[in-house]
Amino acid sequence: MTDVSSAPSRRFGPSAMLSWAVTIACNVVLPFVTYNQLTGAGWSDFSALVASGVWPVVDVVIYLIWHRRVDEFAVLTLIFLVLTIAVTGVGPHSARLLLVKDSLITGLFGVVCLISLATPRPLMFYLGRKFGTDGSANAVAHWNGLWRHESFRRTMTLITTVWGLGYVVEAIARVGLSYALSTGAMVAVNSVLAYGVPALLIAWTITHSKRARAKGHAEATVSAAEAAATAV
Repeated sequence: MTDVSSAPSRRFGPSAMLSWAVTIACNVVLPFVTYNQLTGAGWSDFSALVASGVWPVVDVVIYLIWHRRVDEFAVLTLIFLVLTIAVTGVGPHSARLLLVKDSLITGLFGVVCLISLATPRPLMFYLGRKFGTDGSANAVAHWNGLWRHESFRRTMTLITTVWGLGYVVEAIARVGLSYALSTGAMVAVNSVLAYGVPALLIAWTITHSKRARAKGHAEATVSAAEAAATAV
């Protein structure tokens, strides 16, 4: 974590801002607008979801042309869009089951996070690279190089674990509440959870990352001082 602040990129430069604008537009705004417009025009939920899934594909293509590599964030969006379509298209379309569907999607994300802990690099390493760099070759190489630091590996592992457990617990709570509350009440609760849980997880991640970075700097200072004393 000692090298994070010295990254060779400007995360909020014009290139990064444009990249994020395209990502947000194609993965959040346009799918939402497309879905609402089509369902308002009489399309089924399933058909509208399939049609709105064109936009994340557009984002992948734009990113691939621009950066000559695949964007993990867009790919993840595509994966969960496919899962959403699969869950929506299977089984009876009751209001309660549609509420449970949301729980299954967020729960699957939590499970994917936990499963990724068994892979060479956990999921949050890749999402962190998306959020922590401007996508340039130098910035990506710098981020990849941070993996050699044990403190950085611990931080990525802990963040992935917390997000995984957080979304698994949230999914279990949603399923239980979906059958305990009325549909109207659960729609309100769903809205709170949809924004509240990620807000809490993001706030914790930022706080923990800052503490880990400060600890890394302190450890580096001590190590440098000890090395200088030994040299003398």
